[in-house]
Amino acid sequence: MSEEENPKVKISCKNVWKVFGANPRQAIESIDDTMTKKEILEETGNVIAVKDVSFDVHEGEIFVVMGLSGSGKSTLVRCFNGLYTPTKGNVIIDGADLATMGKKELRMIRRHKISMVFQHFALFPHRTILDNVAYGLELQNIEKSKRYERAMEVLELVSLNGWEKNYPDELSGGMQQRVGLARSLALDPEILLMDEPFSALDPLIRRQMHEEFIQLMTKVRKTIVFISHDLNEAMRLGSRIAIMKDGKIEQIGTPEEIVCRPGSEYVCEFISDISREKVIKVRSIMIEPSRTIKNSLDLETALRIIKGEKNEQLFVTGSKGESIGVVDLEDIDKGIALNHIKLSEININKKYHIGPDQTIEELIPIMAACDNSVAVVDENRKFIGEVPRKVLLKALLGTENNHAK
Repeated sequence: MSEEENPKVKISCKNVWKVFGANPRQAIESIDDTMTKKEILEETGNVIAVKDVSFDVHEGEIFVVMGLSGSGKSTLVRCFNGLYTPTKGNVIIDGADLATMGKKELRMIRRHKISMVFQHFALFPHRTILDNVAYGLELQNIEKSKRYERAMEVLELVSLNGWEKNYPDELSGGMQQRVGLARSLALDPEILLMDEPFSALDPLIRRQMHEEFIQLMTKVRKTIVFISHDLNEAMRLGSRIAIMKDGKIEQIGTPEEIVCRPGSEYVCEFISDISREKVIKVRSIMIEPSRTIKNSLDLETALRIIKGEKNEQLFVTGSKGESIGVVDLEDIDKGIALNHIKLSEININKKYHIGPDQTIEELIPIMAACDNSVAVVDENRKFIGEVPRKVLLKALLGTENNHAK
């Protein structure tokens, strides 16, 4: 099995509890699963912030932990770098349990392996942008010329080169957040913990930051735990999403899995306003490819085949199975009338195809322009499936959804 099929576990969260109060251990032992946070507080005088949470985060993925205020998401992420010590359970980074580490080891983890980006930029107003970005390297006693060189590299990476001599109050909110991100990236951490980094930004700037962030992460490829209360943000950015409620995980899955197969009534309500077409991938709804005909076939044979099919069009493939396009009865009749001999001699419509990882939002305008199915092709243009109009309509209506009631 390849590394991509079996990715390395970077962070392992095992049965983690975090309780605030005078007798946290006693609180864990005295509660049952049906009790709400309010009932637990009244019963024990303790606040259950995180309740028996377990999951793995794989190397290179963007794992989004999301939930409403008070769900425990920010408390949980602070357990990942030792800012909070779990009351019970284990957080394991690259096979090493944070609970077994001393203060010195934790400092090394925070300085070299894990970096955190906060909602509030926390920039030093009296320092230039260059000095803000280089600050973590300064704490590591990196000599000035080398830390400035590294700071300039990451400023260029986040498109802020030319602003290094300015001060934070001379930058917009979005630019300041990019400085905060650059400061974390300057340390070249393996793991980024991001606690609602874009929530303080205006909606338009936030969307722009999402696009920039996605592009940036394809270049630097970090393991990211991203905290959010915004489901649209989670759906846009996350490889997988964990939805939290009252300190517990309600469901973990890809954006498609959560939208198509919500695991509880709470998740059903949570995703009710999500635009399905922006989330669901073509590969999730495509069906087995129907009959194809080779581009080298003669038109008379192609005519007999298409007359014997229920569909009024057929997909045409090349010698290696690659998608060429589609033809219909009218195309073939015209070719015969013009004395053409083979399919390759007629005008084959090449525009009705889409990739499996594109969204059904991108499929809609293609489908609107054709009369039948749209071909699904891989990166080598090999014909791997198709999407008929009725399948697309079912996906948009959600009638394939088998969520829990």
